[in-house]
Amino acid sequence: DLCYEEDSRAAVDMNLVMTGAGRFVELQATAEQHAFDDPQLAQMLAMGRKCIAQLIEMQKQHVKL
Repeated sequence: DLCYEEDSRAAVDMNLVMTGAGRFVELQATAEQHAFDDPQLAQMLAMGRKCIAQLIEMQKQHVKL
């Protein structure tokens, strides 16, 4: 979650939690300034999936140490 200063400036507040297998645990998105459309949602999901995959890989590497 972002700090208040960053969160208050966000156009969309989106929480995305996924399992290592790519299944959704939580998906919540709220337009803070302007409504968003399907392509924007798809872009946010794609970016979220990529970042979550990177975090999972980092966690796996840490466990190996």
